Amino acid sequence: MARRILVVEDEAPIREMVCFVLEQNGFQPVEAQDYDTALSKLSEPWPDLILLDWMLPGGSGLQLLKRLKRDHFTSGIPVVMLTARGEEEDRVRGLETGADDYILKPFSPKELVARIRAVMRRISPGAQEEAIVMQGLSLDPVSHRVTTDDAALDMGPTEFKLLYFFMTHPERVYSREQLLNHVWGTNVYVEDRTVDVHIRRLRKALERSGHDRMVQTVRGAGYRFSTRY
Repeated sequence: MARRILVVEDEAPIREMVCFVLEQNGFQPVEAQDYDTALSKLSEPWPDLILLDWMLPGGSGLQLLKRLKRDHFTSGIPVVMLTARGEEEDRVRGLETGADDYILKPFSPKELVARIRAVMRRISPGAQEEAIVMQGLSLDPVSHRVTTDDAALDMGPTEFKLLYFFMTHPERVYSREQLLNHVWGTNVYVEDRTVDVHIRRLRKALERSGHDRMVQTVRGAGYRFSTRY
């Protein structure tokens, strides 16, 4: 069954282009041109992902995002923000409120589809069947194995989920709170410092092959997974 994507965008040309691209790539788009229409579309069958414009008639995308995350039925739906705002502060506000990613306008159809699929892989690791390989480090989401040079690396399930998240979205800094939301989920109470504990365990598991250097601490900001070290 095609995955349903709710497209919340007030500019008709952009909305129509996005829906066309989604259909061409096997998704089932559902359109909403303003805040109230978007709310009316949030019912069963629930969308698998929401593309949400920052500026909307009747309310902002940020307001809608906050409402989604407060509601038990919609809090788990991944959200990708569509925005012309390039300021870092606006992007951070969206991510901290619960957005899973953002796309700056104008964007290409190829980037749109790539980011949607990347978010869906992060939310549902089982949906990704091909192994992810970075500098000799291989993660297989089907068998839940992490290997390097054909040797298996031993790690716990939380470290596996953390590594999966990092490898599907490298080169970006995430705060402890953002990692908690993405890896542990928004409905689970875990202290921020728990992230540090699992980061240490992940580095320990990767130390044998030297890939622990890819898990980088960014002072005052959080953590980044990078091939540049």
